[in-house]
Amino acid sequence: MDRCVVLVDAGYLLGAAASLLAGEPARSRITVDHAALIQGLRERAEADTERPLLRIYWFDGAPDRVPQPDHRRLRVMPRVTVRLGALTRSDGRWAQKGVDAAMHAELTELARNRACSDIVLVTGDGDLLPGLMDAKEHGVAVHLWAVQAADGDYNQSEDLVAEADERRVLDREWITRAVRAKDLYGGCPTQPAPGPEIAAILSAPLPEAAASGSRAGAVEAPSVNGSSAGAPSAAPPSPGPHMAEPAGVRGVPTPKDLAGLGRAHAGQAAHPPQQPTGATLRWSSDKGWVERGGPAESPESAALPTLAQLTSAEQRWADREEDITAVSGDPFEVGQVFARRWTERLSTGSHLQQVSREYPRIPHRIDGELLRYAARFGLLAHKDDQIDEHDRYAIRAGFWREVDTRTAADRGAPGD
Repeated sequence: MDRCVVLVDAGYLLGAAASLLAGEPARSRITVDHAALIQGLRERAEADTERPLLRIYWFDGAPDRVPQPDHRRLRVMPRVTVRLGALTRSDGRWAQKGVDAAMHAELTELARNRACSDIVLVTGDGDLLPGLMDAKEHGVAVHLWAVQAADGDYNQSEDLVAEADERRVLDREWITRAVRAKDLYGGCPTQPAPGPEIAAILSAPLPEAAASGSRAGAVEAPSVNGSSAGAPSAAPPSPGPHMAEPAGVRGVPTPKDLAGLGRAHAGQAAHPPQQPTGATLRWSSDKGWVERGGPAESPESAALPTLAQLTSAEQRWADREEDITAVSGDPFEVGQVFARRWTERLSTGSHLQQVSREYPRIPHRIDGELLRYAARFGLLAHKDDQIDEHDRYAIRAGFWREVDTRTAADRGAPGD
């Protein structure tokens, strides 16, 4: 068949790109535009082979072979198939298991079945040499692509280079169209600048002020099971010129600080003291709110139905199908999808109004269910078994944005 196929060893491609752009092979040091990367691979393969693309196979490792968010984005792209091996940790280092074997099997199977005339290999591993030679024996032209090495030397097996029919080097200019190094500050990598939804969360007012303002998506950082997170998140933007910082409180006050301020001013005014402008509460659990002077969850909120209670067996199957084929795994999108399903299946509008009144705290049971749903996408299953706080902000921002959209639509409906 006069078609080309691209087999990508993601560990090699992204690790070599990190070495080239950031000086070390850690993929955490780079950010990747996967859509641009796949488009670049397709265009280059079709130009080099002068054949239309059949498919791009993306081989990578994942903890317990559970697809991570980038894998979910990739596998819903046209002409992309994701194959996952295991990612295991030994002596403090992570290593892929089964990726080379999967690439070898795919390479030989494509050649034996004459599924294509040209195969592009993006890898440096000499273990693929037998598969490469086998493909050549079946009349397939093998193109070997390398990533430009940071030190100017080869970062591929010399035997692979010698056996390949054609060879190309993906240089820095090509790589930087889809990959960039994370910025450094003081010798340490910084987090990417937050998007508008994350910024809205970080600058969200207290519940007392939120009642009269826009519910832009302020959300506190929860733990997986809804218990106290126990630690503040990344610091929000510094107060503006009109945000007076209260005496005795440095930076953004915690709920405990605010409760202490309230006790200190008790009896000095006829009305309860106002909370400082621009302060942000950072705990979402019921326990955190109760111990730090916040209100306990109302019985009405505790009785709100969960998504599982509202979902039939047929809907559960359809939800899973949508999760696999249409939901990319972006944290903000995950929160939106969950909230959309929950709000659409509520039998009464009073439930939606009740959860809206609870802003910025998502009721305990719904909060836990939301995070368990997010865990399906690998958002909470990080290599060091730590919950990514930035993702949690985005998940909850997506939830509140969808709730706001729904409540606004209900308010604008005829007869309201």
